[in-house]
Amino acid sequence: MMDKEQIARLLQDIVHPETGKDIVASGIVENISATDSRTVITLAFAKARDPFALSIKRAVMAALTEADPQMADQTTVIIKEAAPAPKAPKAEKQSSTTRIRHVIAVASGKGGVGKSTVTANLAVALVRLGYRVGVLDADVYGPSQAKMFGVEGYVPAAIKEENGAELIVPAEKFGVEIMSIAFFIRPDDALVWRGPMASNALKQLTHQTAWGELDYLLIDLPPGTGDVHLTMIQELRIDGAVIVSTPQQVALADVVRGIGMFRAEKIEIPVLGIVENMAWFTPAELPDNRYYIFGKGGAARLAADEKLPLLAEIPLIQTVAESGDSGFPTAATESLTARYYLELAGNVVRETEALKTRQDG
Repeated sequence: MMDKEQIARLLQDIVHPETGKDIVASGIVENISATDSRTVITLAFAKARDPFALSIKRAVMAALTEADPQMADQTTVIIKEAAPAPKAPKAEKQSSTTRIRHVIAVASGKGGVGKSTVTANLAVALVRLGYRVGVLDADVYGPSQAKMFGVEGYVPAAIKEENGAELIVPAEKFGVEIMSIAFFIRPDDALVWRGPMASNALKQLTHQTAWGELDYLLIDLPPGTGDVHLTMIQELRIDGAVIVSTPQQVALADVVRGIGMFRAEKIEIPVLGIVENMAWFTPAELPDNRYYIFGKGGAARLAADEKLPLLAEIPLIQTVAESGDSGFPTAATESLTARYYLELAGNVVRETEALKTRQDG
């Protein structure tokens, strides 16, 4: 085991990305307690909810473990953050979303219908149509956009200052700007958060990301309806919602509840339409055959009943799943599969512009 002086010297190599100072000299390392069997390191951050606290904690553990593998099981790193500053007179809330033209929520009634896959491919397809696009991964308990875009290793260490506000620079891939809670946690960490904690984290990601000028910001919402949905509705002016479903009756029943949430009094967010995902299966060796594994036309009938457009029917194709797993959305390729997402993107643009025209008129 290392003593306090050895640990302190080791931690001098870790620098806070925002201040550029090492964590020992800047006072972030508040205390080191080292015995023969246990080491406890207390990190005290001057800023409440410092966005780099978790990444610095990981860096501390990595440095200690590299120097002495035994430290992995014998070290505890405690994070202390400053108490919230006294409330100043209420001022207009600063947000980095002011230059976003359209905000579109992508939702699903239940999990497992491919909502995140549709979100990622829709974003890339919109870029291919010439639009500036961002994705906010609001599925805090199951964030997957980092994997979908192949940016799992991205560490948001850069800070950009705009109008006196410090903003976190998002990842960028395939022309899409991406922000996700996954950038601040380890892949094997379980997020055990109550609703208010998740909501506060999302507020930070929403308003403190350097989005810049975007034509479309897509929000990948968690399945169902809950605290996160209400938070995003309150925090952003959402232009419309796209709802993803499979043809199964159990999935469609949940879609009806999702539509009801967006149409509820005091929410009243227009539903742009429904995407029927996994509409049929076509094996590569039989390209003219269609097998309706989950039923046929369920989303189309629901869209007609709800007087909503059917934005796209996307088949169940193995390459779509493989592309998502490898971090290369199929919409970024020249494959025949990409045309389904390009059609979806065109229909989303059409419905968004038509809605704006109706509202302006």
